[in-house]
Amino acid sequence: MTRRMLGSLGAVVAGAVMLAGVASAHITPPVVLMSDRDAVVTLLAGAQRFFVREVRLSPAEREAIKRQTGWTPDEDFYRFYLGRDGQGRLVAGTIFVTEFTIHGPVRVAVSLGPDGKVRGATVVELTEETYPWVKPLIDLDFARDYAGQDSRGHFHLSDRLGSLEAMPQFYGQVISGLIQRAALLFELGVLRRGDAS
Repeated sequence: MTRRMLGSLGAVVAGAVMLAGVASAHITPPVVLMSDRDAVVTLLAGAQRFFVREVRLSPAEREAIKRQTGWTPDEDFYRFYLGRDGQGRLVAGTIFVTEFTIHGPVRVAVSLGPDGKVRGATVVELTEETYPWVKPLIDLDFARDYAGQDSRGHFHLSDRLGSLEAMPQFYGQVISGLIQRAALLFELGVLRRGDAS
């Protein structure tokens, strides 16, 4: 009987601790800086026709990504928005990539040219909590540091951003990692499959 009572008491205490943890957790609302539509139109500037390409990575492609970046793709498929000119040539492709941090998700739209090089990137959504840390990066237009790089480029914060505080630097690394992931996903999921022609 005593053993049963202790077990029940332990379950009640564990439940109370879990409820206290849930009650003390905070959820910060998302901040949408740019709609998906606006991001696609802006990042695919010069395109006259738009297409959506959904790509499922093969096990070999997933392994190649993991080897190069240390990141394992976790989505079932990736959606690319491809912009073509009047003659049907690829102008650019855009993909949305997200990193879930302890302070909430950060979502970035990345545009890549037909050569696989970054054309531009913009933070499209984050949380209220992360916004003050990412805002200095946005103000400095730090994503331009990665323009012209392909998936094997240098995706670290440039020296001009070295004076930022710790949290903006942390989120700069998160976002630069997302830009590199996008470049690698575009290379493997679009360019090597011949979808750029």
